[in-house]
Amino acid sequence: MSRIFSDFAVFGKQLEPCRALLGLDLGTKTIGIAVSDTSRVVASPLITIERGKFRNDATRIIDIANGRNACGVIIGLPRNMNGTEGPRCQASRVFAREFANLTRLPISFWDERLSTRAAELSLVEVGESRRRRKKVIDRVAASIILQNALDFLAEEGCRVDR
Repeated sequence: MSRIFSDFAVFGKQLEPCRALLGLDLGTKTIGIAVSDTSRVVASPLITIERGKFRNDATRIIDIANGRNACGVIIGLPRNMNGTEGPRCQASRVFAREFANLTRLPISFWDERLSTRAAELSLVEVGESRRRRKKVIDRVAASIILQNALDFLAEEGCRVDR
């Protein structure tokens, strides 16, 4: 059985209760990671890791997931503005397939269009310097992706208080 869910509502309904979710913003040079609280109401930026060898990156993400007792991973899917999928979407799907070979955690995708722009605007709004924004933007984008997914899960009745 595949651990990658294309239907996000199905992904949400099978998640274990009282456990966090991780959100990933996969860039070409970095991976932004965010985590939810165990009731899956609030997403928080966690860390940005520099990309290296896939196995090392995946192991680090799995270690973070285990340390946070996460029950699933949401990967931002960078669709084009017209909704089509280009090379970056394909790279995210390949990452997910390879990642699924290393973990039992369920994985799904969330449309991340404009998440990095929203992250940048929020960082500018709070007065972060250009240097600081560069360091944290990917993890803030991951938290926006994750928060949008959490909000959808709540609307679908996939909260952990069932």
